[in-house]
This record gives sequence, C-alpha cells and structure tokens, in this order.
Amino acid sequence: MSLTLATNPRGFSPDLFSVITIAEAGARPPVWESRLHWPHAGDSHIALEMNRPRRQSVWATQLDDAVMQADRTVLFVAEGVGCFAASWWARLSPSHYVSKVAGALLLDPVAPPQDDEKRQLFASPAVALPFPALVLTGEDADFDRDPALGAQVEAWGGRQLAGGRQRGGAEVRAWGSAQRLVRRISRAVIANDIRRARALRGD
Repeated sequence: MSLTLATNPRGFSPDLFSVITIAEAGARPPVWESRLHWPHAGDSHIALEMNRPRRQSVWATQLDDAVMQADRTVLFVAEGVGCFAASWWARLSPSHYVSKVAGALLLDPVAPPQDDEKRQLFASPAVALPFPALVLTGEDADFDRDPALGAQVEAWGGRQLAGGRQRGGAEVRAWGSAQRLVRRISRAVIANDIRRARALRGD
C-alpha cells in the first residue's frame, strides 16, 4: 500500500520513501490518521502488542524484514511507544539494516506515568540515532507534562516541533512537508559524511 496525500502538492512525489508505520496494537486510530489525514498504515506496519510481554525479538524481526524488503529508502512514522521501539531498533541493529533508513517522524512520544513500563521495554543506550529524527508533539505543554521528554529528544539527536493538533486545511500538506524536511536533513548528513571522509583521506 502506498502512502499518499489526500491532496498532492505541486511538484511533490508521494513515492519518495517506503514508509514503515509503528504503533501500539489495538489503540485508537493512529495520530497520523486522525490528526493529519494520512492513511491508516504505510507500505508496512508494525503493531506492538503491549499486552504480550517479552516480544521485543519478534517485533525486531518484523522490523528487520520490513526494512530489508523495502524497495525504496525507508521512512519510519511512529507514535507513542512506537517512537521508543523505533529508536531501540535503530540503536541495536546492524548497520546494513539501519543504513536503509533515511529518517523518522516520531509523533507524540509523550506518555502518562503508567506507561513508563512500556518505555522501559525498549530501553537502549543513550546515543544519537543513526538517522535524522523529527519529534512532533501536539502542544508545547506536552514537554511540561513530561519533563523527561526534552532529554529524550536530545538523546535521540532529534528536532522537536510542537503544535501539531488543529491545523485545518494545512494538514493535507503536512505529509509532503515532513518528507521534504527529512530528505533535506538526510542530504545534509550525507554531505557531512562525505566531507569527513575526504578530510580523513587528506583530499
């Protein structure tokens, strides 16, 4: 299933990425559907069954398969605990898997205190993610309700964007804007890697 816009902005290709969506199973309609009117799932979808503990290896295998079977560069779109699952996978997976991922959109990683246990299932080393990450929350106040979130975004090496809830007609353009932004950041990272490699070679 291709992830496309309700309205396609001029000059934007909806097929830029192979999109893998990650969210808790059985939850309400995902944020990207209810708030931004994106399709319910991307090219592949990973449903995290949080009522079945100790299944991290199963989810990791599902994500491995989805990434390796993708026919384009991968973009993760995750919400809630799915944000932590995506970062856990990225930090602990072999580089030949992770290198296929261009970036991640992490939506509403804010969680009530009772969900801390879910986060802990995906505890991983506090190192920056190996690809660009954009963290989108509903309001700036989300960071006040979850003091640990700011530190988490910093640990991810991500950028934080707030105020994503009621955007009216602009919502149909958000998907294209997000993909273009991830592409720009990816190009910047690649350019920096090239400069660093040339410096090491003495070019």
